[in-house]
Amino acid sequence: MPLSPPSWHAHEFLFGAVPAIIGGVLLTAVPNRTGHPPPGGWPLTMLLAVWIVGRLGLAGSAALEPLTVALLALLFPVALVAVAGREFLLTRNGRNLTVLAVLAILVGAQGLFHWELWRFGRSVHGTRLAVAALLAWTVLEAGIMPGIAGGWRKAHGPSHPQVPSSRVDGVAMGLGLLALGIWIVQDEGILNEHLSGALLLAAGFAQAARLARWRPRHAPSGRSVPVLRVSCAFIPAGFLLAAWASLGGGTAFNTAALHAWTMGAIGGMALTVMVRTAAGHSGAAPTASRLTTGIHLAVAAAACARIAAALDPQRTMLLIPLAGALWVAAFLTFALLHGRMSGRRASGAVRPATPD
Repeated sequence: MPLSPPSWHAHEFLFGAVPAIIGGVLLTAVPNRTGHPPPGGWPLTMLLAVWIVGRLGLAGSAALEPLTVALLALLFPVALVAVAGREFLLTRNGRNLTVLAVLAILVGAQGLFHWELWRFGRSVHGTRLAVAALLAWTVLEAGIMPGIAGGWRKAHGPSHPQVPSSRVDGVAMGLGLLALGIWIVQDEGILNEHLSGALLLAAGFAQAARLARWRPRHAPSGRSVPVLRVSCAFIPAGFLLAAWASLGGGTAFNTAALHAWTMGAIGGMALTVMVRTAAGHSGAAPTASRLTTGIHLAVAAAACARIAAALDPQRTMLLIPLAGALWVAAFLTFALLHGRMSGRRASGAVRPATPD
C-alpha cells in the first residue's frame, strides 16, 4: 500500500531525518557522557545501512506489504537504541537513561504510526506521540537553551551570571508534559474540549513565562542564544495554537500548532545542535556566524510560512512552496558550509568561525 504524500512527509521528518540527527549528536557526545571513545567501524556502518534501507522501504511502499515497510523502517531506531544503550547503560547516569527512554518512545510511536496507516489510512496518535516525545526531550526536560547559554558563559567569564532555576521552570515543565499528554489523546474525548483547551492555554503561557526569564540582560550578547530563543518561541506558540483549536478554532489551528512545534521548534533546535556539533568536528568556534544566523532565520521563516498556509488556505499555493524553499535552502547551506569546513579541517587549513 503506497503512503500518501502527507504521511510520507510526516514519517520522514519524525522518523527519518530527526532520529538521524539525534543519533549523530548522541554518538558524537559519547565521550562526554560516558568517558568512552565514540563508536566507530562496523556499528556506524550498520546504522547508516539500516537507515538507508528504511528510506528505500518507504520509497517502495507501493510494491511492499505494510508489515514489511514497517519492519524496514524500524530497523534504524531499534539499532540506534541498541548501540547507544550499550554505551549509556554502563554509566547508570539518569540523564542518559532519559535519552534512551525518549528513543524507546519514538520506536513505539513509529510502530503506532504504521499500525494506524494500515488500519485507518493515516496516523494521528503516532504522529502526536512522536512530536510530544521530541518536545519533552529537547525543550521541556533537557534544557538545551540553558546549556548553550552556560557554555557561552564558561568561555566569557563569570561576569554573565546564569538565571537560576525557579518554580516557573518546574510549573512550565509539568504543565507542558500534562498538556502534551492530553493533546496526544485529544480526539478520544478523554477531557472536555474546553478543559483541554484551558490546559493547553495555561501550558502556552507557562512556556512563554519560562522563555521570558531568559531576558537579554541575562543572556549572552552574541548570536548563539538569541537564534535559539527564536526556535524556543515556537513552543508557546504551538501550545496557544493547539489551545485555540480545542476552544473552537477548528482543525486548521491544530495543523498550525503541529508545524510550529515540528518545523519551528524541533527543526530549529535540531539545526542549532547540528551547527554546534559540526563546528566542534571542524575545529571552528561553536558560535553563530552571520551566515549561520541567516540559516536559523530561514528555518524560522519557513515555519512561519507553513503556519500561515494552515491558517490561510487561499494562499496555500504560495506559502507552502515558499516554506519548502526556505527549509531546503537553510539545510543545504548548512551542509555546504560545514562540509567545506570539515574538508579544510582534514587538510589542516581551518580558520575560526566569525565570532559573535
